[in-house]
Amino acid sequence: MRPLVLGAALFAVLFWGGSPVGTKVAVSELAPLPMSALRAAIAAPVGVALALLFKVPLPRSWREAGLLALCAFCGFIGFPVIFSFGVARTSAIHAGMILAMLPVFTGAIANLMDRRWPGRMWWAGCGIAICGEALLIFGRAGPGAEASLVGDAFCVASASIASLGYVTGARLSLAGYPSQGTTYWGIALATLVFLPFMPWMFDGIVWGAISLPAWAGLIYLSLGVSMLGYVIWYWALGQGGIARIGVLQFLQPVSGLVLAWLLLGEPLTATVIAAGLIVLAGVFIATRR
Repeated sequence: MRPLVLGAALFAVLFWGGSPVGTKVAVSELAPLPMSALRAAIAAPVGVALALLFKVPLPRSWREAGLLALCAFCGFIGFPVIFSFGVARTSAIHAGMILAMLPVFTGAIANLMDRRWPGRMWWAGCGIAICGEALLIFGRAGPGAEASLVGDAFCVASASIASLGYVTGARLSLAGYPSQGTTYWGIALATLVFLPFMPWMFDGIVWGAISLPAWAGLIYLSLGVSMLGYVIWYWALGQGGIARIGVLQFLQPVSGLVLAWLLLGEPLTATVIAAGLIVLAGVFIATRR
């Protein structure tokens, strides 16, 4: 695996680690549906402007258009809406740990579509990382009291939808369609889907009462996670392989734990640190071959 591809994937994953924290801050003042619509609406004008500036083409075939539509739904509608409902009902640490299942879902979906069986090192690394995640979930106190079964279920469902979007976006990249187009035009398409429902979703919102931290979290999700993160991630998936790059998502809960500790004051215990090291070991084993 080329160092540039690995570095890009690591940057996207670590950057995405703040997604549960940003979502938690935003949904504390905005309901999940209007928050998700705003997330797309803020990013869409920037994405369209960049697409026009850099002359990023629209899909060139019906197959590419279909893949783009599925990718837009998964990445910019399905995942943020369902994940926001989940985060509103659980802690940022708990939601971030559930997202550690992303590489399992991503690799499984990719290999299922390709009718391919992963190697033993991939399975071994995933198994070790899952053990680390289990230790994080069951071996901690504090944030677990804030979690609920419903919130966890929403987060798991959102992770599976996001993984389908990752695989679809990577296939677009492998077919020669630029990863920028997947992000720029995808988020514009998602905004068009949200547009007819915005008057209903925004009804009753007191815009002046929304605090600066909530706006900051929303902008971070819109321009950072949805724009910059997706462009880099889809490129890395296309260049490095879906199963090999996808397993790096095990690092996402580690960065999320640190950010939740620093920004939200959620406890970072010895058990959490030990579990994070186990996750890192699993990522190393799974990606070294």
